[in-house]
Amino acid sequence: MSKSLLPVVTTRRPPWNKGRLVGQKRPLQSKQVWAIRARLELANKLRDLALFNLAIDSKLRGCDLVRLRVNDLAVGNSIRDRVSVVQRKTAKPVQFEVTENTREVVSQWVSSQYMHGQRYLFPSRMHALPHLSTRQYARLVREWVSAIGLDPSSYGTHSLRRTKAALIYRKTGNLRAVQLLLGHSKVDSTVRYLGVELEDALSIAERIDL
Repeated sequence: MSKSLLPVVTTRRPPWNKGRLVGQKRPLQSKQVWAIRARLELANKLRDLALFNLAIDSKLRGCDLVRLRVNDLAVGNSIRDRVSVVQRKTAKPVQFEVTENTREVVSQWVSSQYMHGQRYLFPSRMHALPHLSTRQYARLVREWVSAIGLDPSSYGTHSLRRTKAALIYRKTGNLRAVQLLLGHSKVDSTVRYLGVELEDALSIAERIDL
């Protein structure tokens, strides 16, 4: 058979999501948040504890969290209790609160010897990068959730972004407040992000006993 008549064979790359669970990642429960904090404190991982606490408080996307600068939070020897940053995805500002526990940890971190002269709050340990990358952050999240016995395929960086937002919605039912805290331009985005309709439906179903 002539080579020109042979069928063309093209190699296919395996799908990027082969073997992975895709879709929304679960938010952490309060007891899981405290379990991770306890492990990080016992291991004396100050940077990781500051990163974890800020991820929960700020509700920022990973790309915005890793780019936080020291002067975004630190004013002299004190840490701001409210911070405003411009989101990379929307180019719009969003504010978040910094709780007392987080302020204490961040204060210790920025005062540590490792942070002298650093611009970014979470500098990378790789010399080629000025700050922690989103990939490095995702790897840390996998380590944290695995350490307390959770399935890392069910959790990710968005789990930390969703954790406090989901808790606020469950306690208050105030979607508008959650929308502002997440920096969403439309409340519909917040509904989809939190899976509100599904959660409400499941809650109603659980209360019906046949």
